[in-house]
Amino acid sequence: MTIDLQSLHAASARRPVAIVDIGSNSVRLVAYDGLDRAPLPMFNEKALCALGNGVVTTGKLSKPGIEKALVALRRFKVMADILGVAQVYVIATAAARDATNGPDFLAAARDALGGRDVTLLSGPREAELSALGVISGVYKPDGIVGDLGGGSLELIDVRNGQVGAGVTLPLGGLALMDASGRSPKAAAKIARDAFARCEMLSALNGRTFYAVGGTWRALAKLHMLQSKYPVRVMHGYTLTARQCADLVDLVARSEPGVLPSIEAVNSARRPLLAYGAIVLDELLRRARPKEIVISTFGVREGLLYEALDAEKKKQDPLLVAATKLNRLLSRSADFGDDLLRWTRDFIGSSDLTETPEERRLRDAACLLSEINWRAHPDYRGHDSGNAVISAQLPGIDHPGRLFLSRVASLRYLGIDESTAVALGGLVSPRSVERANILAASMRVASILAAGMPGVLPRTPMLCAKGRVTVNLPKELAGLMNDRLLSRVKQVAKLLTLDVEVKIGS
Repeated sequence: MTIDLQSLHAASARRPVAIVDIGSNSVRLVAYDGLDRAPLPMFNEKALCALGNGVVTTGKLSKPGIEKALVALRRFKVMADILGVAQVYVIATAAARDATNGPDFLAAARDALGGRDVTLLSGPREAELSALGVISGVYKPDGIVGDLGGGSLELIDVRNGQVGAGVTLPLGGLALMDASGRSPKAAAKIARDAFARCEMLSALNGRTFYAVGGTWRALAKLHMLQSKYPVRVMHGYTLTARQCADLVDLVARSEPGVLPSIEAVNSARRPLLAYGAIVLDELLRRARPKEIVISTFGVREGLLYEALDAEKKKQDPLLVAATKLNRLLSRSADFGDDLLRWTRDFIGSSDLTETPEERRLRDAACLLSEINWRAHPDYRGHDSGNAVISAQLPGIDHPGRLFLSRVASLRYLGIDESTAVALGGLVSPRSVERANILAASMRVASILAAGMPGVLPRTPMLCAKGRVTVNLPKELAGLMNDRLLSRVKQVAKLLTLDVEVKIGS
């Protein structure tokens, strides 16, 4: 069966859409709030069934795996009905593709899902969707996407928003464990031989490797916890090649049960860690990438992205997500739009220059500035930073998250280094300075407009002739007090300028 993307788009325009992903290791249901440039997962459940366990050696899906998978699929069918999903799309990958009893299982899966058709993805198609998923969730990716499942590893080139050629290698965790007879040494040789025949790896030298798949996410989680990393969001977590090599060496030398922080990894996935590390180690040795970036966006998100029209694909996913949160949680969504334009004019009038990346982060910060206004005042500052850093925001790296979190926190707490969110050395001094200036300017805007629309367009704050000047029309002159003046002075101090407040006629 071929997925009807037009049907997917029409059915999910105003209702949730869901994908059931039948993989070699796990079976998963993810329901999203709708089809747009930043679809938000509203329900996500997986069952580790190990369907592909033994396929390499027996040629068949395991009986226990089939039974577990069918139980999960029957539950997913009911959950999709409860969620009121407009359309459920069901995809299956390597294990069902390679097993001789795959067709029989897919027929049983169809029945368990209430008659919904199952699309069996080919290796190249799976690679293509993984790459589209990375394009949908990473801002302007450039490198090689590697999607490691239980049965196979898909590699595909991504450059300038375009998907290149892809290959499928039989290096999934379960497949490699079976083929090697559970021997790490034999597994390393299998991976080495497969990569030696893979011409695509030459295109990775010095570029970014985007790692997709639960086993690689589990490895990254170990590193994140061991290094006491300040952000707990997995998407966008970045390791240097050296850090990654040290991690895989640690995994290779240790028993899974005694690895530091191993309790954070699902017990059913722990046996696969060594094989995921072996594949990554051989890839690092052969391809020498610049860095490894973890992407939680993969095949499922690629399918949703592919269903969008050309105009929606061009939208910035970060700003789409921030706009959705602004409209859902702010006192007035239109205030966020006012603040965006107000800060744009303020920065434009100053001597500060903005890169395109700094501009989009400022826009996002403005849209997110009011999403935690309901919190208790004693917690609002710190909790606003936490709300932003933990938000499901695609198209942003971790330094960008920390920038937004700092702005959101200081917008309430004031510009005081002792109260700022910990940055862990990930944010540049220039970005810290920009965050402070933006938060200080938001503090001015907040007591000018109280989060309501229509005020900021009439009360611009601009830099000119060595001064920061706030212009108040006559009918809003009553807004002037010592508190407003103090906050304007804070902005001026950060820019080493004088202060002026003008009352119009």
